[in-house]
Amino acid sequence: MKVLSVNVGLPKKVLFNGQTVTTAIFKDPVKDPIMLRKINLEGDKQADLTVHGGVDKAVYSYPAEHYDYWRKQFPNIDIIWGMFGENFTTEGLMEDTVNVGDQFQIGSAKLIATQPRMPCYKLGVRFGRMDVVRRFLASGRPGIYFKVLKEGQVQIGNKIETIDRDKNNVTVKDIVRLYVTRDHLDNIETMRRAIKINALPEGWKYEFQQNIEQLEHKSQNSYYY
Repeated sequence: MKVLSVNVGLPKKVLFNGQTVTTAIFKDPVKDPIMLRKINLEGDKQADLTVHGGVDKAVYSYPAEHYDYWRKQFPNIDIIWGMFGENFTTEGLMEDTVNVGDQFQIGSAKLIATQPRMPCYKLGVRFGRMDVVRRFLASGRPGIYFKVLKEGQVQIGNKIETIDRDKNNVTVKDIVRLYVTRDHLDNIETMRRAIKINALPEGWKYEFQQNIEQLEHKSQNSYYY
């Protein structure tokens, strides 16, 4: 596993559908080594801190393996590294194999996987079309958010080394599946494991706990009928 591109960007105003939008989803590759701090890479910021950024979303990675899929979906758009607003375009770091809570070494920095990316309208701004938001969620290709455990220097070509695997065995892709199919009774066991993951943000844990209680209530009512 390795980093193919390191991408950063600052908030800027862009015109979209007749309105001015402030966004930092436009990222540019940097070739020189760069410091990864607790809340972001140097030279990188988020426009709306209510939904982006923070310690649990300090770094966003997106697999290069998904790019061919999107180029086929949108053949008239020039889809380049950083297109999804990711800080790291990666090789071999996939949502269906990375557990939430897995720890990694990249350069001299240490990170822990925290959650998938839930798309907002800013992705539509980047692509110039809003249908990409719905299609992104449905694709099961969310990318991975990380928390920084140890600040350090990173750069293009860094190996991504697994330090520790979370024992609850809930992948990043599982979190998306649980969100999309939240009313399925067979999700209860996976949700129970998910809420035990220390690295999973409290918002996700609360959501899954609520779902568990609703599904258990539904199951009990079905039993009596």
